[in-house]
Amino acid sequence: MTGANNNPQDRTSYDVIVIGGGAGGLNAALVLARARRTVAVVDAGEPRNAPSAHMHSFLSRDGVSPLTVLETGRAEIARYGAVLLQGRVDQVDAAEAGGYVVRLAGGATLGARHVVLATGLRDRLPEIPGVRALWGEDVHFCPYCHGYEVRDQPIVVLGVHPASPGQALLLRQWSSDVRYVAHDRPLTAEERERMDARGVEVFDGPVATLLSKEGRLRAVELADGRTLECSSVFLFPTMTPNDSAFEGLGCARDEQGWLLTDRAGRTSRPGLWAVGNVVDPRAQAVTAAGMGAAAAFALNHDLVDEEIERDLAAHRSA
Repeated sequence: MTGANNNPQDRTSYDVIVIGGGAGGLNAALVLARARRTVAVVDAGEPRNAPSAHMHSFLSRDGVSPLTVLETGRAEIARYGAVLLQGRVDQVDAAEAGGYVVRLAGGATLGARHVVLATGLRDRLPEIPGVRALWGEDVHFCPYCHGYEVRDQPIVVLGVHPASPGQALLLRQWSSDVRYVAHDRPLTAEERERMDARGVEVFDGPVATLLSKEGRLRAVELADGRTLECSSVFLFPTMTPNDSAFEGLGCARDEQGWLLTDRAGRTSRPGLWAVGNVVDPRAQAVTAAGMGAAAAFALNHDLVDEEIERDLAAHRSA
């Protein structure tokens, strides 16, 4: 075993390299560094929740800025000797002598016995004027993250995804004034009946634009000229995992192309792990942090098992 405090900044090889410095990656690094593993976190500095001013449903951190949580986490892992490297990982390759080579943009390479992928996902937003400018402010995705803050206020849900009708029905939990605009996802007869039963008013036809004043949402304008005044818009983005670093390594994937892992975050390839939104689009920050911790526990046990076998072989040969 190598201790995490032996000139960590000078290393080019680590027990574990964590790709991605969000809640999942940092919590994995924290647990592993406290287990006296040499750990490096490579982070591109593009957290998914950066547009949001506050993070919710995270015990003891409810209402805190996501960036504040990350700053705190970076300081905590540094306290135990983990290294934070600013950069982007282009590819992870298997090393001839075992373990992995992590190739950074710009040409630098790092060696690792195990690699944890915690790079999250990308939200592709619909091409509706005003959506991107208000994303994270008055345009949201997750009711559990932002529903309470707009409780009892007028909410408009945009029909831009197969899951959009369910999103509207769920938001009725937070407000009695929820309206659904079908946009390019017309409702089936059954979906429309559910909307009626739930008290969600339905508007057919596409959205023209989101209207704002002084940087805050004012209304949704439909293509036929009608306007729906509201304080927030919810939509379901198209999500794509940031998992290109593991391409070519033969990790098993599901029918939609997402990496498959066990409950501890193991991929089908030994030594490769994945946690957070890169494998679970539903994971909130608190969930990702838990996934990072679970992976770190299991990963350290795997490293210990490897070291026991190595020590046994040396002991028997002696």
